[in-house]
Amino acid sequence: MRASKFTRPFERCDHNHPCEEPPEMKLFQRLVASAALLAAAAVAQAETFVFTAIPDQDESRLNERFGKVADYLSEQLDVEVKYIPVKSYAAAITAFRNNQVQLAWFGGLSGVQARRLVPDSEALAQGVEDEQFKSYIIANRKVALTINEDLASYADVMKGKTFTFGSKGSTSGRLMPEYFLREAFNKAPDELFDRVGFSGDHSRTVTQVESGAWDFGAVNFSVWDDMVAQGQVNTDKVQVIWTSPTYPDYQWTIRGDVDGKFGNGFKDKVRSALLNMKDKDLLKSFPREGFIPATNADYAPIETTAKAIGLLD
Repeated sequence: MRASKFTRPFERCDHNHPCEEPPEMKLFQRLVASAALLAAAAVAQAETFVFTAIPDQDESRLNERFGKVADYLSEQLDVEVKYIPVKSYAAAITAFRNNQVQLAWFGGLSGVQARRLVPDSEALAQGVEDEQFKSYIIANRKVALTINEDLASYADVMKGKTFTFGSKGSTSGRLMPEYFLREAFNKAPDELFDRVGFSGDHSRTVTQVESGAWDFGAVNFSVWDDMVAQGQVNTDKVQVIWTSPTYPDYQWTIRGDVDGKFGNGFKDKVRSALLNMKDKDLLKSFPREGFIPATNADYAPIETTAKAIGLLD
């Protein structure tokens, strides 16, 4: 039979030869399908809620801790949640500023720094312990001294010795201990000690002072207490010699634009999920008893202190 003039030349439309799509049409359909897959992948990626945390302890412990948190948040928020580790406090702040992460577990100072860089970002929750946090000054026991609640009483024994802070951006391992040292001795740390360093995190501060690499160090009380409880500290070689006054510290901070990306009310859902984190094993990994509401105003004393010692403009 003669083909109709309306039949495309590449179609074969009889009982023995069903109509076939032309090669050009098949290619077009494959391109459309590929574009749809790419678009779906982009949407899925855009809907991944990403968070990080300051590296205040060794990376293996952080991965274990925050991997569990990611699973918990994913269940509560009904979105994919991913934790990404960072190598430094500064890197955590940079990731937050660049929107590589939308939520971060910051220390007091790093949280203040991050919120100054990202308009409308907000402190959501802090640990029960973070409302009145504190630092320890620890000493290797080879340094002969008498324990005293008055930090200034250590002037003679500290003079000419060595001292390590944690990270340069740490609230409990640098900012507040430096402030209290300056207040007690009316000197900058490098004027009081023969050598001053930065270990990088609280765990390393403890192990380095214990080993005798440093005579003194400043450490987060929670990390010290947890390490002692787990038998990770030889208290025959290192001891706490002074406990600081309390101050606000760690908190969860979220970017102000998350509702635009994840839907209206998403920020409130994140806040609720954090405040309702009740699993004892999950909380123990921080370690925290639980989480309570926090606001940016809670950290005004940290900002004031940082300005006073020249860490913020």
